[in-house]
Amino acid sequence: MNYLPQEEKHEEMSKDVNHSDIEFSIVISCYYEEKSIREFHRRLKETLEKIGRSYEIIFVNDGSTDKTWEILKEIYKEDERVFSIINLYRNSGQQAGVTAGIMEARGKAIVLIDSDLQLAPEDLPKLIEKYDEGFDIVSGYRIQRQDSPLRKIPSKIANWIMRKSSGMSLTDFGCTYKIYRADLIHAFEYGPFNIFRTADVVSRAGKCVEVPVQHFPRPYGKSGYTFWRLWQYNMDNLVRLSPRLFQWLAIFCLIFGFLFFLRIFSALFWDYHIMNEITPGLILNVIIFSLLIIIGILSIIGEFAMRSFLALYRIPAFIVREKWIRNKE
Repeated sequence: MNYLPQEEKHEEMSKDVNHSDIEFSIVISCYYEEKSIREFHRRLKETLEKIGRSYEIIFVNDGSTDKTWEILKEIYKEDERVFSIINLYRNSGQQAGVTAGIMEARGKAIVLIDSDLQLAPEDLPKLIEKYDEGFDIVSGYRIQRQDSPLRKIPSKIANWIMRKSSGMSLTDFGCTYKIYRADLIHAFEYGPFNIFRTADVVSRAGKCVEVPVQHFPRPYGKSGYTFWRLWQYNMDNLVRLSPRLFQWLAIFCLIFGFLFFLRIFSALFWDYHIMNEITPGLILNVIIFSLLIIIGILSIIGEFAMRSFLALYRIPAFIVREKWIRNKE
């Protein structure tokens, strides 16, 4: 259900703003940000006003049960540049929250940023400067990342895999701070049954560039990205790149199988003494290693099959509980 207070409707109808003139849609997915959201909004608005370009702000509350939604309603009433606020039924993940916001975005470019104050709104002019040079995607990469090793090490591995799978040389796929050309994103027709994934857009973009951005320790609370959430996020992106992913898996299996065959062949015909040194323990290790590879490949195929199942039976990734949106005219 859409909630549009009557006074807001009159105010919006009196404004002479054509949505086709909006340059930037700022989409922010929030999760338990009651302590940071006001400071974030203040700093973001100050930065955008200094830039002097047309913009709109869209906030999505990703199922937070604290006061995040109540504060967002207050911000909506106070700031006419907040075009929409959206409240999801439950925590559905950052990508789902971003999708809900993208569906309402009207700008020529879509800016994504976190509201937890680990990324600085003041860095936005650097990204916009690069965007104005004609790039399809401008991606921030976090310098001196302020996260624990348990976050940074898996992230580096995931970035390497993503680079190989997507064919793009981005350093920091996981950095939310990005500007996308809106027509590039809207071409995917994202919605509850097809949520936004970085891998989709990056793999189809023509010109991408990275800009260094500051990264700060999280001032309030803790990240909603648990190890399991990070695993899901990376698996989702990899599955989206399934053609390249399965090509790499096929190449790996062929190379591994060929080398293993050569070793067995050479042992049978030349290194007879090696055959005498083969122990049950060695055979067991080879079997376990081979099984792990097979299980890993089957797990990836299973992820792909599960997402096909969800798409086939149209199970939504998120459901909107409440939405406040200004008159689009």
